[in-house]
Amino acid sequence: MTETLPPADLQVGTTLPPLELPPISRTTLALFAGASGDHNPIHVDIDNARSAGFDDVFAHGMLSMAYLGRLLTGWVAQDRIRSLSTRFASITPVGARPTCTGTVVAVDDDTATLDLAVTLADGTTTLTGRAVIALRAGH
Repeated sequence: MTETLPPADLQVGTTLPPLELPPISRTTLALFAGASGDHNPIHVDIDNARSAGFDDVFAHGMLSMAYLGRLLTGWVAQDRIRSLSTRFASITPVGARPTCTGTVVAVDDDTATLDLAVTLADGTTTLTGRAVIALRAGH
């Protein structure tokens, strides 16, 4: 893999190239349910979602987490990721266009810590996260 921002050159405040994703579709939700084994009907059955008080189905939180993982692995080799944690903040409705971002918040001799987020076009943050990556291969 070609790293798009060499980790050894990171500084506090460095931002990763954003990952802009296509709108969440019902097909995406159904495919993710099949691939992940998460068949919670609130994500694929509009009647179930409405009976729970929602206007429509919405994305799995784990799908948003997977997108953050994709942001990281699109930028740095997977073996450099030391940790990834997330916190769900809001639902991602069908039709929303998620964008994943990351900003370096700390750097030491061996690692960089990044704050991560998934946001929608209207400014809603649906997921926040933190990742720690090794600055050099093998560390």
